[in-house]
Amino acid sequence: MFNRNRCLRRVAAIASISSLVTGCGVLSSGSPEDEGPIVVGTTSSPSTLDPAASWDSSWELFRNIYQTLLSYPVGASTPQPDAAESCEFSDSSNQVFRCELREGLKFSDGGTLDAKAVKHSIDRVREINVNGGPAGLLGSLERVQAPSEREVVFYLNKPDATFPFVLATPAMSIVDPDAYPADALREEGGVIGSGPYALRSYEEGKEAELVRNDHYKGYAERRNSAVTIRYFQDSGTMVEALRDKRIDLTYRGLAAGDIIDLQGRTSKEEELQLVEGTGTDISYLVFNPEDPWAGKKAVRRAVAQLVDRGAIAHKVYKDTVEPLYSMVPKGLTGHTTGFFDDYGEPSADKARQILTSAGITEPVPLTLWYTTDRYGSETALEFKELERQLEASKLFDVTLKSRPWKTYVEGYQKGEYPVFGRGWFPDFPDADNFIAPFVGKQNALGTPYEAPEITNDLLPSSRRESDRGNVVKQFEEAQQVLVDDVRLLPLWQGRQYVAASRDISGAERALDPSTIMMMWELSRKTSW
Repeated sequence: MFNRNRCLRRVAAIASISSLVTGCGVLSSGSPEDEGPIVVGTTSSPSTLDPAASWDSSWELFRNIYQTLLSYPVGASTPQPDAAESCEFSDSSNQVFRCELREGLKFSDGGTLDAKAVKHSIDRVREINVNGGPAGLLGSLERVQAPSEREVVFYLNKPDATFPFVLATPAMSIVDPDAYPADALREEGGVIGSGPYALRSYEEGKEAELVRNDHYKGYAERRNSAVTIRYFQDSGTMVEALRDKRIDLTYRGLAAGDIIDLQGRTSKEEELQLVEGTGTDISYLVFNPEDPWAGKKAVRRAVAQLVDRGAIAHKVYKDTVEPLYSMVPKGLTGHTTGFFDDYGEPSADKARQILTSAGITEPVPLTLWYTTDRYGSETALEFKELERQLEASKLFDVTLKSRPWKTYVEGYQKGEYPVFGRGWFPDFPDADNFIAPFVGKQNALGTPYEAPEITNDLLPSSRRESDRGNVVKQFEEAQQVLVDDVRLLPLWQGRQYVAASRDISGAERALDPSTIMMMWELSRKTSW
């Protein structure tokens, strides 16, 4: 495919299965055509159905209904062909990337999918350029050409060994030029894609019905005929639906208390299984440099000195997450513990010294914002704990505020929040994706963060290297810049938990390296 001498560790792969039932026999899967839809519950609903507008967990749905040139078959940690038959850098400097499409590709409505459709799809992401949208992933792209029906050529403005990873993100989903305008988001409901499934119906915040796309040509081997995704407001309601057999499986948003409860169940009456594995999703705080208080470096440093990550992980998340001291999570090349190295254990005395040295002697008024319906049921408790920690020092006077996700996004993009919480599920399994999206004028936060040493030197240097094991130095230095600036404050790194009915198979295979669920891997067991 492309020059990649050393594969990245697939940290998002499922590590173990802890069964909540005892005793089972030989399993086999029946014909998917004979089954009803597998019903999946999640607390993470899409914010949009148009790939050009989304740099968030809408990708969960996109992966299953749209198609990208490259993607991740089970077990792969580097992108492999999907809509493409082959892709490779055709030069030695990693600046010209060529793909040849599979023959006979069609969209779900039967329309032809050719190289012009691919060019249209990529170009419109940059043309529409949604604030906080995925155009930020294409910073190294100069132009796209479609010299023939099946050939697409990407010319980069600088070497970028991570570009194949970008093409594998659902943001680069291929859309029908006749249905998706080149310069505006699609206003009509529904989806015209070429993924393993077609979207039969969609009710925002409620449900998405996926059915087999008979025109699909790609690597996915569908083990079911249909999937219904139901969106819940909280973990408790979702787990109740699982126990009542109204859904078959839960993903995204299991609360810590529910996880602990499920882990402790051994009764056959539950008829449930819990699939547990490592993850690379992270939680962090963002400081607004335009705010009169959060814009002061001494205030940000004092917060960093006070935050007790261990208490958050233990008290709020019941040790289902791990404290995180850098933006790059454990398990990826380049991970460090920069915030612990610089700040050590939480200390009110050290925080007071930081503030007084900057001439700040009165309690700092600080408003912390969080979203009510995106990152799980514990988010409100997490921010209550942050409030408690900061106010216990007598150095801060904290106000908590919250909004639902859609209006929350609008607020931080307008610069309304002094400090706000965000989560990050990786676009691809590389340290680059935990640094690059957050810096520069155009980033995933909608909040400009000028970091010239990172954007002009360290990232370009790392992207010239195809062997990602050789870029540790650049990522360590980039993370130290983030520690010094304290514009972003990492809090914790998550683990992956999937609770399912015991007759569901494939949950351990269904997560790609970005921890997006590939619904086609799920099936029902037909014998015990």
